[in-house]
Amino acid sequence: MLLEQRVLAKNDGLARRNAAWFDDAGLLVLNVMSSPGSGKTTLLARTLTELGPKIAVSVVEGDQETDFDADRLRATGRDVVQINTGAGCHLDAEMVADGIRTLRPEPRSVIFVENVGNLVCPALFELGEQHRIVVASTTEGEDKPLKYPHMFRAANMVLLNKIDLLPHLRFDVDRFVRNAQLANPAVRMLRVSADTGQGMRAWYDWLSERVDELAANTLS
Repeated sequence: MLLEQRVLAKNDGLARRNAAWFDDAGLLVLNVMSSPGSGKTTLLARTLTELGPKIAVSVVEGDQETDFDADRLRATGRDVVQINTGAGCHLDAEMVADGIRTLRPEPRSVIFVENVGNLVCPALFELGEQHRIVVASTTEGEDKPLKYPHMFRAANMVLLNKIDLLPHLRFDVDRFVRNAQLANPAVRMLRVSADTGQGMRAWYDWLSERVDELAANTLS
């Protein structure tokens, strides 16, 4: 337990340093987390494509092994840096700082950090990010927010993905929403389909609002 506390304390210090750096550089950093198979990479690929050239976007891609997802995202024409964690189950503040230095993003850029896919470890490690996004899916159980409350408690936004599959599933959306609100009454939630594009406009509007806030803060 003492070793874990030391590791978390060291990471928290680096995360605070990252946060100051991101603010000074005018970078909007979004930590995107989910369980495996939620459609996180598909959602990001569609987002990178449809945001268009008006918003500068790049990605720090985290996986234990392979660069398959990074290649999918690079195909959108955006800059992507791959970080493989090996046996590690999450990205930490130092890894993300190294990745962003490699990307060398321009001011007022959006940086998506696609974290390693699980609902436990990534919730424990701050990165210095301004917002935490959790991607859930209708192919998972409605009880996920109660089983993994720390993840949902830390989230600013929950994207419930794969809503196009609802006619074929026994998934109670209202129950999922109630459970997420039990974990985090203040969480914002959107229903989307990264495959068909349903609901994605509301997600893009939310991102645009965050970019506008960044620009206002940078100018002030």
